[in-house]
Amino acid sequence: MAASIGGRELVLEILLQITRDGEYSHIALKNVLDQYQYLDKKERAFITRVVDGTLEHMIEIDYIINQFSKVKVNKMKPVIRTIMRSGVYQLKYMDSVPDSAVCNEAVKLAEKRGFKTLKGFVNGVLRNISRNLSDIVYPSEENLFQYLSIRYSLPEWILKQWLSVYDEKTVCEMAEEFLKEKPLTVRCNLDKISKEELICLLQKEGVNVQESPSLPYALYLSEFDHLAGLHSFQMGYYQVQDISSMQVAEWASPQPGDYVIDVCAAPGGKSMHIAECLKGTGHVEARDLTDYKVSMIRENIVQSGLSNIEAVRQDALELVSETVGKADIVIADLPCSGLGVLGKKPDLKYKMTEEMTKELAALQRQILSVVHQYVKPGGKLLYSTCTIHREENERNAEWFAREYPEFCLVKQKQMLPGKDEGDGFYIAMFQKESHE
Repeated sequence: MAASIGGRELVLEILLQITRDGEYSHIALKNVLDQYQYLDKKERAFITRVVDGTLEHMIEIDYIINQFSKVKVNKMKPVIRTIMRSGVYQLKYMDSVPDSAVCNEAVKLAEKRGFKTLKGFVNGVLRNISRNLSDIVYPSEENLFQYLSIRYSLPEWILKQWLSVYDEKTVCEMAEEFLKEKPLTVRCNLDKISKEELICLLQKEGVNVQESPSLPYALYLSEFDHLAGLHSFQMGYYQVQDISSMQVAEWASPQPGDYVIDVCAAPGGKSMHIAECLKGTGHVEARDLTDYKVSMIRENIVQSGLSNIEAVRQDALELVSETVGKADIVIADLPCSGLGVLGKKPDLKYKMTEEMTKELAALQRQILSVVHQYVKPGGKLLYSTCTIHREENERNAEWFAREYPEFCLVKQKQMLPGKDEGDGFYIAMFQKESHE
């Protein structure tokens, strides 16, 4: 049975898990591709592109469908809506797939999923769209929020938030960057292998490798099939981590023997980066809230081979009195709206709401009010998020500096997609005053 499932059926299944059932896109995609490992490289690439592309352009896709369908997208049955969305994505953005094939396969899929009576509807709407794609009327630029929302498939509330801080050119650059296909960023484990040896090994495995212009241990990987299937990955020669996230360890600049606490560490990239920087000295305690997250960190630690780091289950909102005033460095990369990583997790822009961003900003303050107590006199606190939102970033840093004047804000930076290398990311570094 499994072997007979086609790529478009899997696309449908993955998109339903995300848009109907609320699963995160990267998890749904990984689970299905792991389950169907027999699929060849071309089929896996097709599935990944259609799933990600449909999510990335979904607001625009719905806008197009609604111009040609009497039944509006939000009134359609989830299966039909999902078939239509992925079909329109292929029609508009995949020239390698013939329009007739897109329409025919969509009709077959509708019938296979028990919607034989809607075959004509699916066929009629998709063929009508395919004939008229070049004539679609988009909103006028005079209605700026609607125009940008449809053009870049971004909810209007996010655009309003960004345009209140950044000029239109910057916002458009960010929005365009989110829609670009990007390579995978990894950090080399230089204790195990030199960068030159790793590049050579990756190339032998058929991977396209590019070096980062800013960090000597960072690489960009593309044109590989299944990451977990690569021998180089299995050997723990590198960790998946974004350039902007790597900046946390760079800023922290750990010294030999330092005791470091990472309060929301999963999947453990920053913790392991700092452990590597310590060169076998000191100790890194990578904490997180659930058994699942802690087990994820532990798996990555085992693969890395590091001995100066441990994973611990701990709620960041609960004070651990034994470690108060003990840490040279506290890493607080806290739960956030994720609006800086929409290029990797496009479903977040549909899951997140303005009200949720306010709740997250408040949660971040609650956590900071607890975890700052672990920093020893003269120690550092690094606060970071993977979002572009003043309330969660600069405003929280200002609040923290006011609330806890024993901490001095040494530096802060909001990294923007399209302007800086890597994801949208924020870091603030505080130093606690020393006792005289």
